[in-house]
Amino acid sequence: MKVGWNGKTVQAHEAVISVYDHGFLYGLGLFETFRTYGGRPYLLERHLDRLRGGCAELGIRFGMSADEVFAWTSELLRENGLADGYVRLTVSAGEGALGLPTGDYEQPNVILLVKELPPANDELLMRGRELRLLRTRRNTPEGAVRFKSLHYMNNIIAKRELLGQAGQASAPAPNAEGLMLTEQGFLTEGIVSNLFFVQDGVVRTPSIDTGILPGVTRQRVLELSLTAGLPAEEGYYRWEDLLQAEEVWMTNSIQELIPITTLSDPAGERSQVSGGQAGPIARRLLALYREDTAR
Repeated sequence: MKVGWNGKTVQAHEAVISVYDHGFLYGLGLFETFRTYGGRPYLLERHLDRLRGGCAELGIRFGMSADEVFAWTSELLRENGLADGYVRLTVSAGEGALGLPTGDYEQPNVILLVKELPPANDELLMRGRELRLLRTRRNTPEGAVRFKSLHYMNNIIAKRELLGQAGQASAPAPNAEGLMLTEQGFLTEGIVSNLFFVQDGVVRTPSIDTGILPGVTRQRVLELSLTAGLPAEEGYYRWEDLLQAEEVWMTNSIQELIPITTLSDPAGERSQVSGGQAGPIARRLLALYREDTAR
């Protein structure tokens, strides 16, 4: 398997991080995940804008252009025999002395990884997935907004809670996603996804002010909703709002829009959504999203 390492394409074993890299020592770094369609990264400039913003906040120099990342991604896909793929671009702060950093990082390590996309199965997708309410609460963001940082402990603890229920009578479905609340009990986001639901004909999603990641796909789906004439709003919502929803779906850059047709609480009590099938608004937005990826 070949990987991208500081602008080059090398064998995976050749890409080595120093033990003094502050990404390793302190989790100081950021990443973006995106996918390609017909070999082209979708919404790449938006992903890079978010990445650059985080790097600027952390004092990490990152100057790659969208054209450079596109060319590097194309080379890496080709070297690994992939027409399209799941792509992760990571910027790790780089080497520094032991102790909390005070200066900027002029030589970060930039890593590009690709892998095969999960197989598409629209029939299964339309049956929807389960969304399990977790006891793990969403931690507060590192700054004014949440970065897509290398510090992913909260998400990992949430994933361990979700998977730790396997084998129990109340266990969620194998492909279930987990949902976290704030400490105050407001809906936030999934372990690897943003949340949407329809209530009273309005497309709703938790506000960025709840501490969620400002997802690139989330923002595009909000835009597509408004373009399609669907009223949409961000706000503060509770689990009880979700239980009354007409439709529910999750978004992320790899899986696009994922309809949710079952809601379950930590005790395993389940409620069906939209008759156990993807609802009409989710279907419409997914179609619009896929049209957008083909432009």
